[in-house]
Formats: sequence, structure tokens, C-alpha cells
Amino acid sequence: MTELQRPTLEPMFEPAPEELTILEVHEGTGIEAPAGATVKVHYLGVDYETGEEFDSSWGRGTPIEFPLNRLIKGWQEGIPGMKVGGRRTLICPPIYAYGEAGAGHHLSGRTLVFVIDLLGVV
Repeated sequence: MTELQRPTLEPMFEPAPEELTILEVHEGTGIEAPAGATVKVHYLGVDYETGEEFDSSWGRGTPIEFPLNRLIKGWQEGIPGMKVGGRRTLICPPIYAYGEAGAGHHLSGRTLVFVIDLLGVV
């Protein structure tokens, strides 16, 4: 499998969606991630409105492994069915991210965009 390059995102000018939006950027050819799996990913996270990057495994220079059942709802619903070697963009409104404003996380109330490269299913 050839690893994909660090993603870039263009500014989003449309109003933020109210539902989880899953965009298949590149379909992988490897095994499919089941719900509840532990996945190895490279990802980039940006704020939908500002385009500001708030987190990135690319920035740390190493992929990371996560059990899906410990992640935000957008990842729990947006990664299953994805195949290793693929890239998806997930646009996660607050109910699929860190909750409505005032929910206690510094990103609460924000629509977040994640570009996720699925490198493995552990």
C-alpha cells in the first residue's frame, strides 16, 4: 500500500451541514474496518468555519491507533466500511463531534472536518 500524502483542505463556504457528511476521497483496496474496531490512521482535523487546524497526526509525524468506541460519534459512524488504503473526509456537526456549545470541550459547538487515511485495522 502506498501511503497517501498529507492532505490539504480548501475553505468551506457553504453553510455547515447539520448531519454527518462522509466524502470518499480515495477508496482503499484493503480490509474493511468494522464498527468497534481499533484502527490505525493518519488524520487532519480542522474547524469548518475558520479552516484552522486543531489536531493532526501528520503534525506529530506518526500515525495513531484508536479504538473506534472511544472516539467521537462522527468517527464511530464515519469509519466503519472504510477500506485500508482509503481516505475519507468526515464533516462532523457538533452532535457528531464534541457536543453543543458549553458542553465542556474547547471544540464544543464547532463543526469539525477530519481527513482520515485508514492505514490498518488492528
